[in-house]
Amino acid sequence: MTCDLTDKIFTDEDAARAHFEKLRWPDGPVCPHCGTVNEATELKGNSTRAGLYKCRPCQKPFTATMGTLYERSHIPLNKWLLATHLMTASKKGMSAHQLWRMLGFGSYRTAWFMAHRIREGMRELFPEESGPLGGEGKTVEMDETFVGGLEKNKHRSKRKHKGTGRRWQTGSLLACGTQGPCSLPSYSKGHFKNLGPNPCGPARRSDHGLHRRRGNIEKPWASL
Repeated sequence: MTCDLTDKIFTDEDAARAHFEKLRWPDGPVCPHCGTVNEATELKGNSTRAGLYKCRPCQKPFTATMGTLYERSHIPLNKWLLATHLMTASKKGMSAHQLWRMLGFGSYRTAWFMAHRIREGMRELFPEESGPLGGEGKTVEMDETFVGGLEKNKHRSKRKHKGTGRRWQTGSLLACGTQGPCSLPSYSKGHFKNLGPNPCGPARRSDHGLHRRRGNIEKPWASL
C-alpha cells in the first residue's frame, strides 16, 4: 500500500476531519451518548469549533474524535493522521525523535506523547479472549535478552548495594507467532519458572533447546 504524504488529509485540518468522519461514520454521524445514527446537526458559528455536532434526540454535542485516541487534543487532526500513518506503515517502526523531526513540532514531548498514545491505541482491549499466541496449532518462536550493566555505572544514589561489581539486569522475553502477533513481557533474571510450563501455546521453537538438553539452563518453555 502506498500513500502520498503530501495529500491534503495530512496537510489541511478540515480535509483531515472530513476524511476521518467518512471513515468512522460511513452511514452518517453516530451519537456516542445515545447511539442514534444520522440524526445530528452540525453546529456552525464563529464561536463553535469545527466538526462539532449536536444530537437531536438527546441534545448532547459530540465530535468524530470522541472516544478515540485523538480526543481532547490541541494537536491538529491532520498531524495525528500523519503520525498514525507513519508509525503503522514504517516497516521497522518509528521513534518519537524521528516523528518529532518529520512532523516539525517545536517540542519533543509532543511527539513522545503522540507516539505513546498511538501505540496504546493499537493494544488489544481484551487479550485474554484472543487465545494462545499465534493461534491454535501454530508455531511460536521465542528468544530472550537482558538489558542492564554494572552497578558502578549507575548513579551512586540509585545503587542497590554498597559494592560496584555486581551486574543488574532486566529480562525481556520476545515471543512471535509465525503468522500472528508478538508478545514482549518482562521478568526478573532467574525467574523463568514464573512464566509457567507453556505460556504461548502447544508448539514453540527456541534457540535454547540445545542448551537445555545439555543441562546448562533450565527453561520449561524452551523445549523443541
